[in-house]
Amino acid sequence: MLFQVVTIFPRMFESYFNQSILKKALDSEIIRFNIIDLRNYADSPHKVTDDYPYGGDPGMVMKPEPLFKCIKNLKTSCQEKSLVVYLTPDGRLFNQNIAKELSQHKNLILICGRYKGIDERVRESLVDEEISIGDYVVTGGELAAMVVIDTVSRMIPEVLGCDGSAQTDSFYSGLLSYPIYTRPPVYEGKKVPEILLSGNHSEISCWQRYQALKRTYLRRPELLENAELSEKDKKYLDEIKEELSKNKQLIVD
Repeated sequence: MLFQVVTIFPRMFESYFNQSILKKALDSEIIRFNIIDLRNYADSPHKVTDDYPYGGDPGMVMKPEPLFKCIKNLKTSCQEKSLVVYLTPDGRLFNQNIAKELSQHKNLILICGRYKGIDERVRESLVDEEISIGDYVVTGGELAAMVVIDTVSRMIPEVLGCDGSAQTDSFYSGLLSYPIYTRPPVYEGKKVPEILLSGNHSEISCWQRYQALKRTYLRRPELLENAELSEKDKKYLDEIKEELSKNKQLIVD
Protein backbone atom coordinates (compact mmCIF):
# COMPACT_ATOMS: atom_id res chain seq x y z
CA MET A 1 0.00 0.00 0.00
CA LEU A 2 1.25 3.49 -0.86
CA PHE A 3 0.78 6.46 1.46
CA GLN A 4 1.47 9.82 -0.19
CA VAL A 5 1.55 12.76 2.20
CA VAL A 6 1.31 16.36 0.99
CA THR A 7 2.79 18.77 3.54
CA ILE A 8 4.88 21.91 3.92
CA PHE A 9 6.81 20.23 6.75
CA PRO A 10 8.08 16.95 5.26
CA ARG A 11 10.80 16.44 7.86
CA MET A 12 8.17 15.90 10.57
CA PHE A 13 7.64 12.39 9.17
CA GLU A 14 11.26 11.23 8.99
CA SER A 15 11.60 10.06 12.58
CA TYR A 16 8.09 8.63 12.84
CA PHE A 17 8.38 6.40 9.78
CA ASN A 18 11.79 5.10 10.83
CA GLN A 19 10.69 3.53 14.10
CA SER A 20 9.00 0.36 15.30
CA ILE A 21 6.32 -1.46 13.29
CA LEU A 22 6.10 1.05 10.45
CA LYS A 23 9.85 0.81 9.87
CA LYS A 24 9.64 -2.99 9.66
CA ALA A 25 6.68 -2.81 7.28
CA LEU A 26 8.54 -0.29 5.16
CA ASP A 27 11.69 -2.44 5.03
CA SER A 28 9.56 -5.43 4.02
CA GLU A 29 7.88 -3.31 1.31
CA ILE A 30 4.43 -4.12 2.71
CA ILE A 31 3.77 -0.39 2.79
CA ARG A 32 5.44 2.52 1.01
CA PHE A 33 5.66 6.22 1.75
CA ASN A 34 6.03 9.23 -0.48
CA ILE A 35 6.36 12.50 1.44
CA ILE A 36 5.78 15.47 -0.85
CA ASP A 37 6.92 18.99 -0.06
CA LEU A 38 4.10 21.20 -1.30
CA ARG A 39 6.51 24.11 -1.69
CA ASN A 40 7.99 22.34 -4.70
CA TYR A 41 4.73 23.05 -6.51
CA ALA A 42 4.57 26.74 -5.53
CA ASP A 43 5.67 29.53 -7.84
CA SER A 44 9.28 30.67 -7.62
CA PRO A 45 11.17 32.44 -6.20
CA HIS A 46 9.51 32.53 -2.76
CA LYS A 47 7.59 29.22 -2.89
CA VAL A 48 4.53 30.79 -1.24
CA THR A 49 1.79 28.29 -0.34
CA ASP A 50 -0.57 30.53 1.64
CA ASP A 51 -2.35 33.87 1.38
CA TYR A 52 -4.85 36.06 3.23
CA PRO A 53 -8.48 34.90 3.19
CA TYR A 54 -11.14 36.83 1.31
CA GLY A 55 -13.70 38.38 3.62
CA GLY A 56 -11.24 39.93 6.04
CA ASP A 57 -10.91 37.03 8.48
CA PRO A 58 -7.68 36.74 10.49
CA GLY A 59 -5.13 34.07 9.67
CA MET A 60 -3.93 32.53 6.42
CA VAL A 61 -5.30 30.01 3.90
CA MET A 62 -3.38 27.48 1.82
CA LYS A 63 -3.48 28.53 -1.83
CA PRO A 64 -5.24 26.43 -4.49
CA GLU A 65 -2.58 26.55 -7.23
CA PRO A 66 0.15 24.46 -5.52
CA LEU A 67 -2.38 21.89 -4.29
CA PHE A 68 -4.02 21.50 -7.70
CA LYS A 69 -0.64 21.03 -9.38
CA CYS A 70 0.54 18.59 -6.73
CA ILE A 71 -2.56 16.38 -6.50
CA LYS A 72 -3.01 16.18 -10.27
CA ASN A 73 0.62 15.19 -10.68
CA LEU A 74 0.38 12.50 -7.99
CA LYS A 75 -2.74 11.03 -9.58
CA THR A 76 -1.27 10.85 -13.09
CA SER A 77 2.12 9.51 -11.96
CA CYS A 78 0.72 6.51 -10.07
CA GLN A 79 -0.75 3.46 -11.78
CA GLU A 80 -2.98 2.63 -8.81
CA LYS A 81 -6.25 4.53 -8.38
CA SER A 82 -5.83 7.22 -5.73
CA LEU A 83 -8.10 8.22 -2.87
CA VAL A 84 -7.48 11.82 -1.79
CA VAL A 85 -8.01 12.40 1.93
CA TYR A 86 -7.99 15.83 3.55
CA LEU A 87 -7.31 15.95 7.31
CA THR A 88 -9.63 18.58 8.76
CA PRO A 89 -11.50 19.20 12.04
CA ASP A 90 -14.85 19.25 10.19
CA GLY A 91 -14.33 15.91 8.46
CA ARG A 92 -15.84 12.52 9.24
CA LEU A 93 -14.81 11.43 12.73
CA PHE A 94 -12.08 8.81 12.35
CA ASN A 95 -12.63 5.37 13.87
CA GLN A 96 -11.66 1.73 13.42
CA ASN A 97 -14.28 1.07 10.75
CA ILE A 98 -13.01 3.95 8.64
CA ALA A 99 -9.48 2.60 9.04
CA LYS A 100 -10.69 -0.73 7.67
CA GLU A 101 -12.31 1.07 4.72
CA LEU A 102 -9.14 2.98 3.90
CA SER A 103 -6.98 -0.15 4.15
CA GLN A 104 -8.80 -1.53 1.10
CA HIS A 105 -7.26 1.16 -1.11
CA LYS A 106 -3.86 0.79 -2.74
CA ASN A 107 -2.93 4.47 -2.85
CA LEU A 108 -3.90 7.10 -0.26
CA ILE A 109 -3.03 10.75 -0.83
CA LEU A 110 -3.21 12.62 2.48
CA ILE A 111 -3.39 16.41 2.44
CA CYS A 112 -2.05 18.06 5.59
CA GLY A 113 -3.75 21.40 6.10
CA ARG A 114 -2.21 24.36 7.93
CA TYR A 115 -3.34 27.74 9.21
CA LYS A 116 -7.11 28.17 8.70
CA GLY A 117 -7.19 25.32 6.17
CA ILE A 118 -7.11 24.93 2.39
CA ASP A 119 -8.96 26.86 -0.29
CA GLU A 120 -12.50 25.49 -0.62
CA ARG A 121 -12.06 24.91 -4.36
CA VAL A 122 -9.50 22.20 -3.62
CA ARG A 123 -11.99 20.43 -1.38
CA GLU A 124 -14.74 20.67 -3.99
CA SER A 125 -12.65 19.52 -6.95
CA LEU A 126 -9.97 17.14 -5.68
CA VAL A 127 -10.81 15.70 -2.25
CA ASP A 128 -12.58 12.32 -2.02
CA GLU A 129 -12.73 11.94 1.76
CA GLU A 130 -12.45 14.36 4.68
CA ILE A 131 -11.37 13.00 8.06
CA SER A 132 -11.09 14.41 11.58
CA ILE A 133 -9.21 12.59 14.35
CA GLY A 134 -11.28 14.27 17.07
CA ASP A 135 -13.26 17.27 18.21
CA TYR A 136 -10.26 19.52 18.80
CA VAL A 137 -7.81 21.52 16.69
CA VAL A 138 -4.08 20.84 16.30
CA THR A 139 -1.54 23.09 14.59
CA GLY A 140 -1.49 21.12 11.35
CA GLY A 141 -2.67 18.00 9.60
CA GLU A 142 0.66 16.21 9.97
CA LEU A 143 -0.22 14.70 13.36
CA ALA A 144 -3.60 13.61 12.02
CA ALA A 145 -1.93 12.03 8.98
CA MET A 146 0.38 10.03 11.24
CA VAL A 147 -2.58 8.77 13.26
CA VAL A 148 -4.43 7.70 10.10
CA ILE A 149 -1.36 6.03 8.57
CA ASP A 150 -0.54 4.14 11.76
CA THR A 151 -4.11 2.92 12.27
CA VAL A 152 -4.67 1.97 8.63
CA SER A 153 -1.31 0.17 8.45
CA ARG A 154 -2.35 -2.10 11.32
CA MET A 155 -5.24 -3.33 9.17
CA ILE A 156 -2.90 -4.51 6.40
CA PRO A 157 -2.01 -8.22 6.57
CA GLU A 158 1.57 -8.97 7.74
CA VAL A 159 2.26 -5.46 9.07
CA LEU A 160 1.96 -6.54 12.72
CA GLY A 161 3.86 -9.76 12.11
CA CYS A 162 1.24 -11.81 13.96
CA ASP A 163 -1.95 -12.93 12.28
CA GLY A 164 -4.99 -11.94 14.31
CA SER A 165 -3.21 -9.44 16.54
CA ALA A 166 -5.22 -6.44 15.33
CA GLN A 167 -8.49 -8.33 15.84
CA THR A 168 -7.99 -8.22 19.62
CA ASP A 169 -7.43 -4.46 19.69
CA SER A 170 -9.99 -2.17 21.26
CA PHE A 171 -12.71 -1.08 18.80
CA TYR A 172 -11.83 -3.68 16.14
CA SER A 173 -14.93 -5.73 16.97
CA GLY A 174 -16.86 -2.77 18.32
CA LEU A 175 -15.84 -3.34 21.95
CA LEU A 176 -13.02 -2.26 24.20
CA SER A 177 -10.28 -4.81 24.78
CA TYR A 178 -10.26 -7.17 27.76
CA PRO A 179 -7.62 -6.88 30.54
CA ILE A 180 -4.20 -8.28 29.61
CA TYR A 181 -1.36 -9.60 31.79
CA THR A 182 2.19 -10.88 31.46
CA ARG A 183 4.84 -12.40 33.74
CA PRO A 184 5.32 -12.58 36.68
CA PRO A 185 2.10 -14.28 37.84
CA VAL A 186 2.23 -12.35 41.14
CA TYR A 187 3.51 -8.81 41.55
CA GLU A 188 3.19 -6.66 44.67
CA GLY A 189 0.56 -9.04 45.96
CA LYS A 190 -1.60 -8.80 42.84
CA LYS A 191 -2.23 -12.09 41.03
CA VAL A 192 -2.98 -12.83 37.41
CA PRO A 193 -6.49 -14.36 37.14
CA GLU A 194 -6.25 -18.12 37.53
CA ILE A 195 -8.23 -18.74 34.34
CA LEU A 196 -5.40 -17.26 32.27
CA LEU A 197 -2.94 -19.74 33.77
CA SER A 198 -5.19 -22.76 33.25
CA GLY A 199 -4.32 -23.53 29.63
CA ASN A 200 -8.01 -24.06 28.87
CA HIS A 201 -8.31 -21.94 25.74
CA SER A 202 -12.07 -22.30 25.46
CA GLU A 203 -12.65 -20.99 28.97
CA ILE A 204 -10.03 -18.28 28.49
CA SER A 205 -11.82 -17.10 25.35
CA CYS A 206 -15.13 -16.91 27.25
CA TRP A 207 -13.46 -15.01 30.09
CA GLN A 208 -11.92 -12.52 27.66
CA ARG A 209 -15.22 -11.89 25.92
CA TYR A 210 -16.99 -11.41 29.25
CA GLN A 211 -14.33 -8.95 30.40
CA ALA A 212 -14.41 -7.03 27.10
CA LEU A 213 -18.17 -6.65 27.42
CA LYS A 214 -17.87 -5.62 31.06
CA ARG A 215 -15.19 -3.00 30.37
CA THR A 216 -17.18 -1.61 27.46
CA TYR A 217 -20.37 -1.47 29.52
CA LEU A 218 -18.59 0.38 32.32
CA ARG A 219 -16.48 2.79 30.26
CA ARG A 220 -18.08 3.21 26.84
CA PRO A 221 -21.64 1.85 27.01
CA GLU A 222 -22.66 3.70 23.84
CA LEU A 223 -20.44 1.34 21.83
CA LEU A 224 -22.76 -1.55 22.67
CA GLU A 225 -25.54 0.07 20.65
CA ASN A 226 -23.77 -0.68 17.36
CA ALA A 227 -21.75 -3.77 18.35
CA GLU A 228 -22.67 -7.13 16.86
CA LEU A 229 -23.74 -9.11 19.90
CA SER A 230 -24.54 -12.81 19.96
CA GLU A 231 -27.16 -14.35 22.23
CA LYS A 232 -24.30 -15.46 24.46
CA ASP A 233 -23.01 -11.87 24.60
CA LYS A 234 -26.45 -10.65 25.64
CA LYS A 235 -26.54 -13.27 28.38
CA TYR A 236 -23.12 -12.11 29.55
CA LEU A 237 -24.39 -8.52 29.69
CA ASP A 238 -27.32 -9.57 31.84
CA GLU A 239 -24.88 -11.31 34.19
CA ILE A 240 -22.63 -8.23 34.23
CA LYS A 241 -25.50 -5.93 35.11
CA GLU A 242 -26.63 -8.29 37.87
CA GLU A 243 -23.07 -8.54 39.21
CA LEU A 244 -22.63 -4.78 39.28
CA SER A 245 -26.04 -4.29 40.86
CA LYS A 246 -25.15 -6.71 43.67
CA ASN A 247 -21.79 -5.01 44.25
CA LYS A 248 -23.48 -1.61 44.37
CA GLN A 249 -25.98 -2.94 46.90
CA LEU A 250 -23.17 -4.33 49.07
CA ILE A 251 -21.47 -0.95 49.07
CA VAL A 252 -24.71 0.79 50.06
CA ASP A 253 -25.39 -1.71 52.83
